[in-house]
Amino acid sequence: MVDGPDTTLEPIGSVHRTPVGRDATEPMREDIRLLGAILGDTVREQNGEAVFDLVERARVESFRVRRSEIDRAELAGLFGGIDIHRAIPVIRAFTHFALLANVAEDIHRERRRAVHVAAGEPPQDSSLAATYLKLDSADLDAHAVADALTGALVSPVITAHPTETRRRTIFDTQHRITELMRLRLHGHTHTEDGRDIEIELRRHILTLWQTALVRLSRLKISDEIETGLRYYPAAFFQVIPQVNAEVRDALQARWPGTELLTEPILRPGSWIGGDRDGNPNVTADVVRLATGRAAYTALAHYFTEITALEEELSMSARLVKVTDGLTALADACHEPARADEPYRRALRVIHARLTATAQQILDEQPEHQLDLGLAPYPTPVEFLADLDTVDASLRANGSAVVADDRLARLREAVRVFGFHLSGLDMRQNSEVHEQVIAELLSWSGVHADYASLPEADRVELLAAEISTRRPLIGEDADLSELARKELSIVGAAARAVKVLGPQAVPNYIISMCQSVSDMLEAAVLLKEAGLLNLTGPQPYCPVGIVPLFETIDDLQRGSSILEAALDLPVYRTMVACRGRHQEVMLGYSDSNKDGGYLAANWALYRAELDLVESARKTGIRLRLFHGRGGTVGRGGGPSYDAILAQPPGAVNGSLRITEQGEVIAAKYAEPRIAHRNLETLLAATLESTLLDVEGLGEEAEPAYRVLDELAARAQRAYAELVHETPGFVDYFKASTPVSEIGALNIGSRPTSRKPTTSIADLRAIPWVLAWSQSRVMLPGWYGTGTAFEEWVAEDDSRLAVLQDLYERWPFFRTVLSNMAQVLAKADMGLAARYSELVDDDDLRARVFDKIVAEHDRTIRMHRLITGQDDLLADNPALARSVFNRFPYLEPLNHLQVELLRRYRSGDTDELVQRGILLTMSGLATALRNSG
Repeated sequence: MVDGPDTTLEPIGSVHRTPVGRDATEPMREDIRLLGAILGDTVREQNGEAVFDLVERARVESFRVRRSEIDRAELAGLFGGIDIHRAIPVIRAFTHFALLANVAEDIHRERRRAVHVAAGEPPQDSSLAATYLKLDSADLDAHAVADALTGALVSPVITAHPTETRRRTIFDTQHRITELMRLRLHGHTHTEDGRDIEIELRRHILTLWQTALVRLSRLKISDEIETGLRYYPAAFFQVIPQVNAEVRDALQARWPGTELLTEPILRPGSWIGGDRDGNPNVTADVVRLATGRAAYTALAHYFTEITALEEELSMSARLVKVTDGLTALADACHEPARADEPYRRALRVIHARLTATAQQILDEQPEHQLDLGLAPYPTPVEFLADLDTVDASLRANGSAVVADDRLARLREAVRVFGFHLSGLDMRQNSEVHEQVIAELLSWSGVHADYASLPEADRVELLAAEISTRRPLIGEDADLSELARKELSIVGAAARAVKVLGPQAVPNYIISMCQSVSDMLEAAVLLKEAGLLNLTGPQPYCPVGIVPLFETIDDLQRGSSILEAALDLPVYRTMVACRGRHQEVMLGYSDSNKDGGYLAANWALYRAELDLVESARKTGIRLRLFHGRGGTVGRGGGPSYDAILAQPPGAVNGSLRITEQGEVIAAKYAEPRIAHRNLETLLAATLESTLLDVEGLGEEAEPAYRVLDELAARAQRAYAELVHETPGFVDYFKASTPVSEIGALNIGSRPTSRKPTTSIADLRAIPWVLAWSQSRVMLPGWYGTGTAFEEWVAEDDSRLAVLQDLYERWPFFRTVLSNMAQVLAKADMGLAARYSELVDDDDLRARVFDKIVAEHDRTIRMHRLITGQDDLLADNPALARSVFNRFPYLEPLNHLQVELLRRYRSGDTDELVQRGILLTMSGLATALRNSG
């Protein structure tokens, strides 16, 4: 896999030849050439000349397709009837190239940032340095800043995803290759221990080639839990405490005396093991495993750091003074050999108490334990207090430079990670809650037929139950398997809260929340588990109720549902005992599946405006949780732009956002990249909270009305295809690998919430993933072109209106920019190959012709509104990526179509199934935000 002849579009690592950009990207092309050459050598050495020649021929022919020198059918013919034993290494070769290209692109971003800094250019937008400059020039009032950032929280929430199937070995090897390429970036030819970097690259790429990319068995939740936890030692333990300290110090320096960010602003979360919506594999044991493994990961890190501190803080009492507090702490350690080493004795005490803590709260014990017979720490607060004692003594006696190193990082880590590591959200569908609550009420004799009650009666009954102390059931209750399972899961969450602290399970999310009773049903379950008690003098509500509004209709009614809940004294009490904080989750995925790209984006914006107004009227502090996926069809796109595109008041110092699939690895697999991406989230949150970023002013309402009309037209166009075209579901199932996503070993979760062929019941991830694999990318654009074209056609002046909104309004600009990214990744030529999998000729023509016409229409309208012929004119980094790697995706798509055809015709060869899975993984890796 090396360079071919010099062409307008070079085969590896090139962009269009333009006066600007080629010189700047030459180092990246060199990196890709090096990695591609090593991979090519490895393929030849390990699998022979025949496989290597086929890979090379596929590569060359793919570029000929791009240059329109040959028809796609010629390249597809290369794989027609290919022996599966020959196909597998070809798929692996192109998948590995995609992975290595990711490394080269990430290194190039670091290189470009360093060039900007060295040139003395102003800090780039989305960096905290740029944000601080904006805040400094805004003349902000200190008290207003303090109020806006009360309870501030930025929380990336890690979720399981079927396209992130890479094994730990692949993850670790990719990290080592990144480190080696970084050494090359800085001009090194050898590692610190004298190893030749190129030889090391060859060794690690060989390891990649000889390691299976994906598991043979279906991914278990335990595997997904471990996958999510790998990012802590890989990056989060180093980066999150550092960033929290940086932001706190920077803001407190600007507004002294305000005690800004006394709690860490950046705190990660997780759904893996707590999200049981449509996933029957989540059980009470899984909840215990997820919370327990998270706690283990946190304490294992602390043991490692404390052991290192014992080595480092060797100060002798004969040479340094210590505080009385340090002396008192050290006196609990009676080891004569350390009699004159007070810091080591103090740390031994901390070490021993943490050991006792681990033995009390963990199911599995980490290394580096020390038993001195001391009491465990009741909470992380006491653990931190002892570390603070060590810190105070160092600072009091001239050793601040020592205190500011490992000890400072550990103290920051304890502040954010506690004993729980990250908050595990619980989530379940409202339909399940209704069934379980109906059964509990019937068994207890409260009401025999809860499901028959109208909404008002349900609310009255549930509010009364929440207001009482008595439980609905006892241990001898004869319940269905579903009810027992749900109660045991919430019971496992209650145990985690008791053992690890309230931050272990901070939220209970209700999927498809459509009413106040949906919210109260979850509250009754929490009450049954002991996680809600409003009857005593001190109301107890450690877990917040979070309604998730997902469909277009639910988003439109979300604020009225929230206000109705807050009108209830019992619910108001629950919110009050949580500091008046109310979280609401917004569903990007299902709203898109329901109404299409533009309608969903606008429904979300309108919902946020309404919820902000509801918060103002009711006096609560609103926190929005954005359920975004990696791809634009599920709310993805550049995080900085997406956050700045939120309506005024919607961020308000707090932001929670789901991170999914291959996007997690792209953002957080490595400390420097993780630092940059977390910094971006914080920068955008601060700007959206403290500055006016919407920019519409008094012209907001006219702009809103324009989008109201455009969204309605887009939704109609989308519905006409997806919901009203006869046979559309059959077309979708035949022309994409959606069925195989469920049939093969991809993820622990079923593809549908319940057994059905309905698009409404299909989970959003397989819906979007399937369209991405087939290169249609339909959820990221369909319906928008029709809406724009129809609206503009009614009045010649309307195009200027849209052009003006594009220039002035971040929301509208971001919607079009994200749509352009999707359109640039879509390929109707490849989509046509997938359409050939549809046996019904009439159905194929009826649906595919509509898709192609709308695709052309959407690109045409994008050009008219933005004035840009190039879809990626505002995103040069993605433009580089598209032209660097997309010809390498072409063979993966053709091979996937070939193997899908075989699999569906009854070929039961296990290698055929594995080949399909490998193409899915390779395409997801290459696209980087496919689901």
